Amino acid sequence: MEQAYKEIAPRLAGLRDALDLSVEDLAAKLSVEPETVAAYESGVMEIPVSYLFKVAQECGVDLTVLISGAEAHLTNFSLVKAGEGLSVERRKDYDYKSLAYKFTGRKMEPFKIRVPAKKADEVKAVTHSGQEFIYMLEGRLELMLDGNPVILEPGDSLYFSSHTPHSLRALDGKDAEFIDVII
Repeated sequence: MEQAYKEIAPRLAGLRDALDLSVEDLAAKLSVEPETVAAYESGVMEIPVSYLFKVAQECGVDLTVLISGAEAHLTNFSLVKAGEGLSVERRKDYDYKSLAYKFTGRKMEPFKIRVPAKKADEVKAVTHSGQEFIYMLEGRLELMLDGNPVILEPGDSLYFSSHTPHSLRALDGKDAEFIDVII
């Protein structure tokens, strides 16, 4: 099965071309290096959802278009039944499900995410623009925020700036599942 980012990469390049933007122009709009834009458009590396969200916002398109190639159509409400959701491959070992992919003009991106248990040295901190809200559903999750561990259990929630270096891993040898809303 082809990796999702290999399908998304040409959509990114096509959008940039349709807007008559150079790699450098888009990089400046997104406050990233031109090499980052080129790498994501090449289809050889995974593309963070936060990057796709930023491109969608800056270019005035719906995130669903970039992820799935299909237009979102609903504008009043969007129901996603249990077990549904648009699968998004952000990281190989995480299971991301977009929970609002049918809604046009979203101001936030809600995901249901399942992460595996890992050793502390197996995770890497990331940063991106925006803010995040996490609500724990099952398992235990360690979220490292700028090197400080925060342990979340079912029913716990956390709101933080995505500019803060953060990494996450499930604990106790079991997956952790949570709702993550990115703004």
